Amino acid sequence: MLGFALAIHSGKAVFNWEKLILVVLCMIFARSSAMAFNRFIDRKYDALNPRTAVREIPSGQISSNAALLFVILSSLAFILCTYLINPICFYLSPVALLVVLGYSFTKRFTPLCHVFLGIGLGLAPVGAYIALTEEFALLPVLVGCAVLFWVSGFDIIYALQDEEFDRKNKLFSIPVFLGRKNALNLSKFLHLIAGLLMITVYILGSYGWLFLCGTIVFVSLLIYQHLLVKPNDLSRVNLAFFTTNGIASLVFSALACSDLFLN
Repeated sequence: MLGFALAIHSGKAVFNWEKLILVVLCMIFARSSAMAFNRFIDRKYDALNPRTAVREIPSGQISSNAALLFVILSSLAFILCTYLINPICFYLSPVALLVVLGYSFTKRFTPLCHVFLGIGLGLAPVGAYIALTEEFALLPVLVGCAVLFWVSGFDIIYALQDEEFDRKNKLFSIPVFLGRKNALNLSKFLHLIAGLLMITVYILGSYGWLFLCGTIVFVSLLIYQHLLVKPNDLSRVNLAFFTTNGIASLVFSALACSDLFLN
């Protein structure tokens, strides 16, 4: 949504309901295909992990074939939506799918799997900007980079829960590679970069007080989630991962987009 608002605020595009609906559909279909593919690829590991054994495929609620069919249909729907947006989005759609689907394989060969997830989500604001303007620009790319570091940082926190399981099953992650304490320190560093990038976007764009308030809330909640999780206490990982980041994204998006649309 921020990428969409940046495109309109730039003066290179006007608000278009059809494009907005197609951008939202692209997000829904890309995320649905990525999440379902992750469940499909990891079904054997999920069945072995007590934390994930209750998920739909290992618990028998959904068959693996049904999940794979859902991935294929969601991917095709995503490509169709990009085709209806503009040619450049359509041509780049296989690249986007390659990133968001390919992430699921990365934990098998690199501890940088969290970065690949960040890249997948970081493409969203850039893609929404291109949907309206058909070109790249600095500010949406900076927002995309901020999302990359933000997501990478909180995914490291989430991965702390499976450190022992991943090590036992020879899966890669930053907690396995660096240990719990160093992984948290790296997560803090990544979130520092994310916060600085968002502040940079605010300064370069010379945006208003609503954007500033959104940025302050976003940075504050990044700091807060690191107060929740300690190397010797992972009891509030879900609060940090789901609740805090969910609030951060919604509040920041609402305030920043309101600022861009009102000015």
